[in-house]
Amino acid sequence: METRDTELHLKEEARGRYVKEPFHRQYVWGPLIGSGGFGSVFSGQRLSDGQQVAIKEVSNDRVGTWTRLPDEADPVPSEIVLLQRLTEVGGHRGVVRLLDWFQVKGRGFLLVLERPPHSQDMFDFITERGALPEHLARRFLGQIVDTLLFVHAHGVLHRDIKDENIVVDTKTLDVKIIDFGSGAPLKETPYSDFDGTRVYSPPEWILTGSYRAEPLTIWSLGVLLFDMVCGDVPFGSDVDIVRAMPDFPPRLSNGCRSLLRWCLCYEPHLRPSLQQILSHPWVEGGAEEEEEGS
Repeated sequence: METRDTELHLKEEARGRYVKEPFHRQYVWGPLIGSGGFGSVFSGQRLSDGQQVAIKEVSNDRVGTWTRLPDEADPVPSEIVLLQRLTEVGGHRGVVRLLDWFQVKGRGFLLVLERPPHSQDMFDFITERGALPEHLARRFLGQIVDTLLFVHAHGVLHRDIKDENIVVDTKTLDVKIIDFGSGAPLKETPYSDFDGTRVYSPPEWILTGSYRAEPLTIWSLGVLLFDMVCGDVPFGSDVDIVRAMPDFPPRLSNGCRSLLRWCLCYEPHLRPSLQQILSHPWVEGGAEEEEEGS
């Protein structure tokens, strides 16, 4: 019913920044493939060349932050602006690419995104396989950190790094970061708003309602790494987050524990930078071992 209803609405006039033809003349609308607080995502296909796409539908009442574009009369979701910024500078293999966007009168916004082949979000990837071996977690973490360095270098902060927002190509084991709906422009001063996921949020947000960009990102990466190597997130409540004392299974290597403790340090200023994660012995040494063995 939802797909049929949506198709009817899409016959209304729609527009996008670079698009003259309405959505329904350029894309075929497919079945629902995911939904959550961010909106709903459907499969789709571009009529001109048959390319498979993902169509993210976001109703106006689910938009957290609005931004004005120079050539648009009405404000648009900040997610569009952030993704457009990353696309305009050439994009990155680790960031989902925004192909198009449309505003549908009385409906909200449609974001047309690339849809990687053989893709599965990391939440499902871990659910099916259980805790990942350290060499695979290392591979994923390295790609994600490299991508975040690009994202931050171009003035964008994701603010919701978690397993559900990482898509894995199950054939190549390459990953992409998706869903910038909680994102914001990067700044050096503290943030006092947060639309990300509570169990991935740092102690300073729980206690003071404030945080800085990189310490937030590093803490979330620590939670994600723990999730990868242990099969679940380390903290289930605000009390656990503030204690910042994860329980490690005995099988974890000392190097992995060392990096996890550093990323999940209670004091924000004592956490590593993104670059320091890449140069940590567990990441750097492991990557060298894998190169030698290939």
